[in-house]
Amino acid sequence: MTTTERVGTECERLRSVIAAELARTRDRTALLTDAVDDDDLMQQHSTLMSPLVWDLAHVGNQEELWLVRDVGGREPVRRDIDDLYDAFKQPRKDRPSLPLLPPAEARAYVRTVRDKVYDLLDGIRFGDRKLVEDGFAFGMIVQHEQQHDETMLATHQLRAGAPVLDAPPPPEPRVRVGGEVLVPAGPFTMGTSTDPWALDNERPAHTVDLPAYVIDAAPVTNGQYRAFIADGGYDEPRWWSGAGWRHRLEAELGAPMHWRRDGDGWAYRRFGRWSPVRDDEPVVHVCCHEAEAYAAWAGKRLPTEAEWEKAARWDPATGRSRRYPWGDEDPTGEHANLGQRHLWPAPVGAYPGGASPLGVHQLIGDVWEWTSSAFRGHPGFVAFPYREYSEVFFGDDYRVLRGGSFGTDRSACRGTFRNWDYPIRRQIFSGFRCARDARPEEAHT
Repeated sequence: MTTTERVGTECERLRSVIAAELARTRDRTALLTDAVDDDDLMQQHSTLMSPLVWDLAHVGNQEELWLVRDVGGREPVRRDIDDLYDAFKQPRKDRPSLPLLPPAEARAYVRTVRDKVYDLLDGIRFGDRKLVEDGFAFGMIVQHEQQHDETMLATHQLRAGAPVLDAPPPPEPRVRVGGEVLVPAGPFTMGTSTDPWALDNERPAHTVDLPAYVIDAAPVTNGQYRAFIADGGYDEPRWWSGAGWRHRLEAELGAPMHWRRDGDGWAYRRFGRWSPVRDDEPVVHVCCHEAEAYAAWAGKRLPTEAEWEKAARWDPATGRSRRYPWGDEDPTGEHANLGQRHLWPAPVGAYPGGASPLGVHQLIGDVWEWTSSAFRGHPGFVAFPYREYSEVFFGDDYRVLRGGSFGTDRSACRGTFRNWDYPIRRQIFSGFRCARDARPEEAHT
């Protein structure tokens, strides 16, 4: 095969991958928006969230801006709606009052945009410029839509009314997991410079040298968190930071979001259905302040972002950083609870195939894990293709979350992927695990 033939074959393979990812992602968007009637699509179920119909038209508008207009150089489909679906110009709380496209018009719009994108994809030259190299712009749009799909899933969790989503329960535990794992001192490679669809805040790869530390082998479970509640954890200022205690009082926090007392125990509302809190599942819907308070009560702390990533990616046998805890291959149902395959976290020990070389479990999927790190660029960070994806959020206001949740798609989740939010947020599918400094006798074993 000649070089020209090899390039042509690779381009066709990439086109097929992109087309499949676009279609798979749109199927999920349709599932989330077709599950409710038009009135429900137009409602705002929380001031923290958009009406579902806004998210629907927004993903189409981003696809039009980046792929139809920028990559393709085509005429606009609907220039008149650009401001309506600009997330920076339109705060979430104000979106219900905007003249949004009604559901039928929004669906027609996103179909038209997608048809133009498929037409564009047929003739794209992936080496023409950096934006389309290795299909990056298309991958960016796939990840953007999947991120909004997870946001829409969180909106479904907040909505009142009869349940409309269903999925089988996650698998039962296959191994017993507990305790802590020692991560030896030394350098590792954080971030990536080679993953073709990695976003700007994941780049570039750089070396980070960490002292020895200890990290939980699994996320903190409901049972462990219930012990914190039962011991008066929400009533003891000594476990909370100053900002955390102020927020705990102002928001009247007393348990994870969506929990309520149920006799002597607790129940948890999952997408319109109440069920008893299961002790071996990772706790979900806690804010960073709650996570920090639990960690202090347990005599530990939250891991830094670098500590989380080393535990997830570093292979002591080779010294290299893997793409995922289990290796470089894409996640499957044997590795992690991702992609809305299930509608709540899997119990600890359900995914032994996804463990890291050090024996740390369920780092990918189940719950986004709070870290103690503020959101900043890696050394050598360069905004691409626009500042508003990452750079405008850098600073002390946001905390980094890692690992993805049961609602995160595999395209938007890898060992280097970074999420961020305000430390008071808990409508997201957020949990945590704890860490601590290694004691001298541990560090030298």
